[in-house]
Amino acid sequence: MGLLPLARTAVDRGSDRRVAADLFETIRADGATRVMYLAGGRALVRDNALVLLEPPAAGFGDVPVYLGRTLEDAQVPLGTDVVLVTLPEPDPGLAVGGGAWMSLRECATHLGALDAGLFVEAAAVANWHAVHTHCPRCGAPTVPEQGGWVRRCPEDGSSHFPRTDPAVIVAVIDEQDRILLGSAAAWAGNRYSTLAGFVEPGESLEAAVIREVAEESGVVVHTPQYLGSQPWPFPCSLMLGFTARAGNTDARADGVEMSDVRWFSRAELAEAVSSGEITIAGPISIARNLIERWYGGTIIEPEANARA
Repeated sequence: MGLLPLARTAVDRGSDRRVAADLFETIRADGATRVMYLAGGRALVRDNALVLLEPPAAGFGDVPVYLGRTLEDAQVPLGTDVVLVTLPEPDPGLAVGGGAWMSLRECATHLGALDAGLFVEAAAVANWHAVHTHCPRCGAPTVPEQGGWVRRCPEDGSSHFPRTDPAVIVAVIDEQDRILLGSAAAWAGNRYSTLAGFVEPGESLEAAVIREVAEESGVVVHTPQYLGSQPWPFPCSLMLGFTARAGNTDARADGVEMSDVRWFSRAELAEAVSSGEITIAGPISIARNLIERWYGGTIIEPEANARA
């Protein structure tokens, strides 16, 4: 499986530099340092590139995050330090030179490797900071340290780190070379995708594949094969892509997580998508990559249904 849109990166995260107590003071004094602003999950984008700006005169704010140094000479010189500053809402004043505040879903496929990597990293760590403001042991407010990659509790001294939740996502194929897709109960409309679910404590990835597919569809699979992964910072998942072979074809939705599950041949899927009968996962997702890997090429959607 090829490199996925959200798996690209050209950033040296500089974990060795995070421990310096004067990290932000040092890089702020460097005129080459740039800031990526994030507000409500949206970043400033212009001409299919992130807008990286000079540090503000007032400093980086309360919870800056050191994203690292650039490894690719794009809109900024190679080796540029980049700091994430999170805002409560988009600041129109930052877009004076042009650009629009866009979500990762809207622009990921148009960004280069450097910008895609920065955006994914920024979104994931910002989501963590937003919901982990207090110590899970004693409830005291925590303080950010080590470049924004640790939150320490001043009461009990414990350190807390960004969380990543592993989830398997599976292209289930039967003996007729059909693919099993499902429509989640939480989704509006007629959207179908590959089956997926979180890995439980003490569970291997392969066991999670077998369990999740059986729970959601009643299909027992075997021979799970790992294909690739990509981060999914909505808010903090790592999607691990698999293919697996179906031992039976009596598929039935569980009625809780899935409202419908269906087998599709290539011709049936192409017709269902082109006619607008169903929609499928968008191009930044690992699900779309799994489906098109089985399909053997790009699946053409009606223009009105195409999604970023």
